[in-house]
Amino acid sequence: MTGKRPLSLLSAVAAATLLISGCGGASEGGSAPAASAAEGFPVTVSNCGVKTTYQRPPERAVSLNQHATEVMLALGLEKSLVGTAYLDDKILPEYQDAYGSIKVLAKKYPSFETLLAAEPDFAYGGFASAFEEKEGRSRDALKKTGVNSYLNIEECPDGPVTMDTLDQEIRNVAKVFGVADRGEQQLKKLHKTLDGVDAKLAGVEPRKVFVYDSGDKTAFTAGGAGIGNEMIKRAGGVNLFADVDKAWGDVSFEQVAERAPETILIYDYGDQPVEDKKKFLLGHPALKDVPAIKNKSFAVLPLSSAVLGVRAPAGVESLARQLHPERFK
Repeated sequence: MTGKRPLSLLSAVAAATLLISGCGGASEGGSAPAASAAEGFPVTVSNCGVKTTYQRPPERAVSLNQHATEVMLALGLEKSLVGTAYLDDKILPEYQDAYGSIKVLAKKYPSFETLLAAEPDFAYGGFASAFEEKEGRSRDALKKTGVNSYLNIEECPDGPVTMDTLDQEIRNVAKVFGVADRGEQQLKKLHKTLDGVDAKLAGVEPRKVFVYDSGDKTAFTAGGAGIGNEMIKRAGGVNLFADVDKAWGDVSFEQVAERAPETILIYDYGDQPVEDKKKFLLGHPALKDVPAIKNKSFAVLPLSSAVLGVRAPAGVESLARQLHPERFK
């Protein structure tokens, strides 16, 4: 698609690029004149293999994916957003007014042209697909037009993804925008939720959990390398496919049966209702002797709560209440 852009659009993009390059305030491994640096800047952030030095906070940001958008809103950065895209669920009520003031560029991902038409100086992606090379939105392509980028670090972990990783994600974004104090305030709030769950679950016997995201021939599930694994652990469970060395992976239904989950955690999103997923699992012949199926023991989380974002601690609490309701009476 990007290879067939009309010349007039290319010219417009080039003009926008000159404007962005002149006032975007960041350089790849370099620096702008010191006189233009904002207070507390420059700052340098290394993110998923891309090192960027910012001379001042981005002023025209675009967020792609719900958890990226909600991190921005939790940090009070709605006035820095000129566009957003791709929700899996409704925005959290506390952010709805702020979200309503931001232009929605596309229901899913915007085209490269639509993204550049917003004249951003920064793009924040929640999933690697936000910067899909074959769609023309690669981080390198954005850089060439003067747009800096940041990718949620669950997509490029350098070790286990834990709540410490969430802390780092929020601190990184707060650092880029010069609002470190807001980042720390948000973290205190999130850790208060986690501490409350820890107190409720002290000494609890973990339940064996299988995550069902989707799939009929195989099951797409949560592996051990994503925040979902940590959330199950913090909620008083054990992820039966933690040995899958990825955040997500496919397993056979026969493997699920062999591991005998006590509870099946369904991720709710997209066009397939939770009740349809339950019906499919309850009727699957390979699962008929599984304890979770026999006892109809299901838990449900929206997908937006099971990724590295500000919903994760509340997601832990919600899951803990479903796995161990006796601890929350």
